[in-house]
Amino acid sequence: MAISRARSLVPLSSCKSNFHFNFIRSSLIRRLSASSASSQSERVGFIGLGNMGSRMANNLIKAGYEVIVHDFNHSAMKLFSDRGILTKDSPFEIAEISDVVITMLPSSSNVLDVYSGPNGLLRTGNVLRPWLFVDSSTIDPQTSRSISVAVSNCLLKDKKDNRETPVMLDAPVSGGVLAAESGTLTFMVGGLEEAYLAAKSLFLSMGKNTIYCGGAGNGSAAKICNNLALAVSMLGVSEGFALGQSLGISATTLTKIFNSSSARCWSSDSYNPVPGVMEGVPSARNYDGGFASKLMAKDLNLATTSAKKVGVKCPLTSHAEQIFMELCNQGHGTKDFSCIFRHFYSGMDETTEL
Repeated sequence: MAISRARSLVPLSSCKSNFHFNFIRSSLIRRLSASSASSQSERVGFIGLGNMGSRMANNLIKAGYEVIVHDFNHSAMKLFSDRGILTKDSPFEIAEISDVVITMLPSSSNVLDVYSGPNGLLRTGNVLRPWLFVDSSTIDPQTSRSISVAVSNCLLKDKKDNRETPVMLDAPVSGGVLAAESGTLTFMVGGLEEAYLAAKSLFLSMGKNTIYCGGAGNGSAAKICNNLALAVSMLGVSEGFALGQSLGISATTLTKIFNSSSARCWSSDSYNPVPGVMEGVPSARNYDGGFASKLMAKDLNLATTSAKKVGVKCPLTSHAEQIFMELCNQGHGTKDFSCIFRHFYSGMDETTEL
């Protein structure tokens, strides 16, 4: 009987504990949601107005945010200033008047310069106005973590929801230029979970999916893992198409087989590398636009470098990096990475009508 009573008390105690935990968690989420709901009244500084950044900034503007922009390319800034959008000449000037700062830059060195350079975001030293920094660049996790530490060592000029220090989220994206244009990007986010929850409405103004990946640098880690898998799959699909053509099978037929069989993947059903098979993709426009081969080579280098630092063997990634570097050395670095089908495998355009 005593045993039965003891057993009956365990679920009750557990329920009380769970209720207390869920109550606290719900309260935290409500507080952060309230913060997020008012975030459109905040000023968002956006740095990096390339193919991706310009479209992301445009979607923030469409969503009603007050956006201030900067890019070292004055022509890129003029496209915004001509529409009445405030521009600034340095990251430092962006930080002086922004509540949130988003960066979308080509490389780790660019990000370090924007944050820590002579006119960088952290130039003021220990006291900053922005409460949140978001880096959507594809860089190595180690750089993301070092910048996160530098940001967290500063103080806020004005407290934000009782927070005295600014926070940083590494939030690289997937989906490419088309998704940036349509606002359907996927954000992979690393950093403090409270900050992620508070910034979620900001992300959803530029994308349709947000995935919390854990602590600082984990978003960057997720992105390079995603891109190495993408590069390897594009190589595999292109190799299969090129071999198939040499054996007398059309790319259109192989595409139907791939997409209804175990070889199906994004590279075959959404981003087909064979010219003449699919409309609306880079292969349909001479591989112009899309994701440049030189950027894929850069991302693969990030992956191989990170793998070496943690002692993980990544032979396919290393070989893929060599292939894309060769492609760039042949003068195809600005073409979409799917041009590997034509310029490495010597694949042929599809002559079958769409």
